[in-house]
Amino acid sequence: MPALKIDVIAVGKLKERYWSDACDEYLKRCTPYAQLQLREVADRSTKSLDSDVAVRQAEAQDIGRLLGAAGATYSIMLDSAGRQLTSTELAGLLTSLQNQGISHMSFVIGGSTGLDTTLKQGADLLLSFGRITLPHNLARVVLLEQLYRAFKINRGEPYHK
Repeated sequence: MPALKIDVIAVGKLKERYWSDACDEYLKRCTPYAQLQLREVADRSTKSLDSDVAVRQAEAQDIGRLLGAAGATYSIMLDSAGRQLTSTELAGLLTSLQNQGISHMSFVIGGSTGLDTTLKQGADLLLSFGRITLPHNLARVVLLEQLYRAFKINRGEPYHK
């Protein structure tokens, strides 16, 4: 299988240390399995823009630039209306994509107003962690943990010791 490169594109910076510590820990744990990079785009607010739609559109432009700069990448957008997978199914998806020759994936996490419809329509996959709404900081930690879990599953390695 080709070496796996994963970009996690997220709206907003992690302000609280506990979020960044958790992300850093899972990024470190993923290092033996894939080249994983976290990319952040500025979050916008309705204080500076007129509406949630304008916020999503501005964030979508920034996300689009990062996706374009990444080149050929399989784009997975996190969205509550997306496909729900178990951890084992996510692991299988990663393996299946690699077996198809896809070695670069981009996971995108929107900001507090969600993702613009143009991004979702252009995505290769919409992925959901359930019908609940997660704060985007927590979604980032959950995504990184689930990627780490998927790597462990795919290698047949124990997760908990």
